[in-house]
Amino acid sequence: MLKKILTYPFIAIVRFYQVAISPYTPSTCRYTPTCSHYTIEALQKRGLFMGSWLAIKRIFSCHPWGGSGYDPVPEKK
Repeated sequence: MLKKILTYPFIAIVRFYQVAISPYTPSTCRYTPTCSHYTIEALQKRGLFMGSWLAIKRIFSCHPWGGSGYDPVPEKK
């Protein structure tokens, strides 16, 4: 329950981006799922701190010289 309370504001920010900003910018994400969907899934599965870390790593690797293709959120060990 606490995890949902902590992550909800950050998920709401990403959803706002998906609805209000993303449709007006060119599609440039090199990964599947997109970086915003990955961020939401990482926050839901891994919590605020680890999910944020995974999202930041993913966003910084999304550039022309970075990776591409299918990159799901890693499962907990």
